[in-house]
Amino acid sequence: MIKSMTGFASVTHDDQRGSIGLTIRAVNHRFLDLQLRLSPTVADLESRVRALVQKRLSRGRVEITVVVQLRQLPTPHVELNEALVQALIGALDGARSRGLVEGSLTPGDLLRLPQALVIRERAAESELAGDELRPAIEATLDQALDQLEAMRVLEGAHLAADLDARKADLSGLIERLATAADEGRAALEGRLSERVRDLMSAVPGDAAAVAQEIVRVAQRSDISEEVTRFRGHLAHWAALTTGPEPCGRKLDFLLQEMNREVNTIASKADGLQVSELVIQAKAELERLREQVQNVE
Repeated sequence: MIKSMTGFASVTHDDQRGSIGLTIRAVNHRFLDLQLRLSPTVADLESRVRALVQKRLSRGRVEITVVVQLRQLPTPHVELNEALVQALIGALDGARSRGLVEGSLTPGDLLRLPQALVIRERAAESELAGDELRPAIEATLDQALDQLEAMRVLEGAHLAADLDARKADLSGLIERLATAADEGRAALEGRLSERVRDLMSAVPGDAAAVAQEIVRVAQRSDISEEVTRFRGHLAHWAALTTGPEPCGRKLDFLLQEMNREVNTIASKADGLQVSELVIQAKAELERLREQVQNVE
């Protein structure tokens, strides 16, 4: 199925516990490249979010941002660095005994020392918030992925129309190439036969053997096998683009195979129009390849 790799989705969920804002931005990429940014409160859900996205998407650079704002802020936990404070007290006592300083260590002094106090959220409350919000985050992510899928499918329909038109043009070029190559081979046989007749009028030889050699030489320019394989690639293309699975990487591989067939045709076929048609076919293949880079 033809789906674009680019898209955007944004979903917000609110309940009594807090607010969840989730955005997805997707652009072209050869493989699936996930970039996740989660609020610290739910950072432990990253592996779960990654697994859910990988079930839905197969290709593209996808940036997902999850912002969580809790209704009730986590209770801060203050820890005193007792070892540091004891060391400070000992140093101050020594300085005081030598008359270098006066007074004692006050709470205000501790607040001015960043190493003396450590303030952080309680780990238990943070983990509890993540567990409670997990169903809501998964539901929000699912809605956002649905939005992204809808946008990708819509853009994919435009891509499919363009690709089908270019594929039809390419199919017509290959048929014209096959006709031009057949005409070129017949013309080559005629030129060789005429040349041999001129030679045999001066130097008699085995006419049957010469005729067989002419046919053998002309057969070297036969491209029927390449044309048959190319038609098979076009049929495979149609099967991939109408199937349910993502097909971008497979289409890219098919285009490589088609390009090889055209190169072989160019090296074998003979005829006045063959070179021009080969150039047109290669140009159309390049346009298809550029467009396929947008397909999931």
